[in-house]
Amino acid sequence: MNEYIPAQYSMRLTVGSHAARHVRRIVRSFLKEWRMPELSDAVELGVTELLANVVQHVPDRRCELLLLRQPAGVRVEVTDGSDELPLSPAHVDPEAEGGRGLLLLDAMADKWGVSPWHGGGKTVWFECGALDDTTDPQQWSHHQEMLG
Repeated sequence: MNEYIPAQYSMRLTVGSHAARHVRRIVRSFLKEWRMPELSDAVELGVTELLANVVQHVPDRRCELLLLRQPAGVRVEVTDGSDELPLSPAHVDPEAEGGRGLLLLDAMADKWGVSPWHGGGKTVWFECGALDDTTDPQQWSHHQEMLG
């Protein structure tokens, strides 16, 4: 293990077809170093969904990803230059191939939101809490069931 582990990691990228796979590997590595490997599945899923939204909705596919270690978990932020705000669909056609990303994010994250920027663009963020000695095991079990 490294002697110095930064409390945050950020990168600017143009999202392509393989970006999510590489970013997931980086996220997994930081969560392991931060001793929060139990969050890997949820955080990697959330990152994948946010990057997929950049690919689908941001014309230049450019964004900045910020991974922040918090006292009891992790926060992920994806900022892009598009003014289009994500909307959770009221109804998703069971046959549709897409449209479930924010529903998944809502199910796996402890909280999430969108912060529009006055000069244009937005930040979509989510937070996941880590299991610690004060976490109620039944609460964690329920959270894991929701993840599937």
